[in-house]
Amino acid sequence: MRVLITGANGMLGRDLQAALAGREVTALGRADLDVTDAAAVGDAVAGHDVVVNCAAYTKVDDAEAHEDQAYAVNATGTAILAGACAAIGARLVTVSTDYVFDGNATEPYAEDLPRDPINAYGRTKAAGEELALAAHPSGTYVVRTAWLYGAHGANFAQTMLNLAKSKDTWSVVDDQLGQPTWTADLAAQIVALLDADAPAGIYHGTNSGQATWYEFARAVLEESGLDPERITPTDSSSFVRPAPRPSYSVLGHEAWAAAGIAEMRPWRDALAEAVRSGALTS
Repeated sequence: MRVLITGANGMLGRDLQAALAGREVTALGRADLDVTDAAAVGDAVAGHDVVVNCAAYTKVDDAEAHEDQAYAVNATGTAILAGACAAIGARLVTVSTDYVFDGNATEPYAEDLPRDPINAYGRTKAAGEELALAAHPSGTYVVRTAWLYGAHGANFAQTMLNLAKSKDTWSVVDDQLGQPTWTADLAAQIVALLDADAPAGIYHGTNSGQATWYEFARAVLEESGLDPERITPTDSSSFVRPAPRPSYSVLGHEAWAAAGIAEMRPWRDALAEAVRSGALTS
């Protein structure tokens, strides 16, 4: 299996390279491949059996004022990759987001629920899903994820540990619910998806269970041997940002069972191993 990773220098891309160690992998970062350049994409995809697309415009707040730029990468670029894969019979795994939903649910979002994003970033990622599935329906895997943390990039968990070095106490919102997800676990799940030759379609790549940002923050401190009581709860009105955030981002995992693949482990177990492994530095 010859694999091309786009956006390979990001947090997930780096962990994917590790998860695919020993296989034939081409890892291209943003400087190596512009996914909006159809000719360059065609050349890069040639000779590969699988493309894992981690390239994305992920600046959620900036996307509110620069939606065209976000659309170019998240939608047009994804569609170009899907078309290139379809042309040679390669499979495409494209990484998407919980932000394709509105956040108003009270039970986990099923993979087949209608998309209804509430911010520009979510709109561009939803468009990317739709375009890729239309361009290459038999070979596109959309893997939605959320609340990522890991060793190779800025993330919420590391921010909490950094704050612990400079602050005695601080507040974290307790009215947004989601699924903290370790990029190493997501990378392993994507490899399992490819190895299983599972049906094309939509999968939810998040660690199981749920937590608020406040609960996640406390767990980060607890697992790192620090006092979680230093963190106090607050609500989203204290942290107003340009892009609205979904208040409920819990994703259902039924598609894994249908494909004969185990869902990802509980988020707290993953966090404990991430800390033990040194993926987060306190």
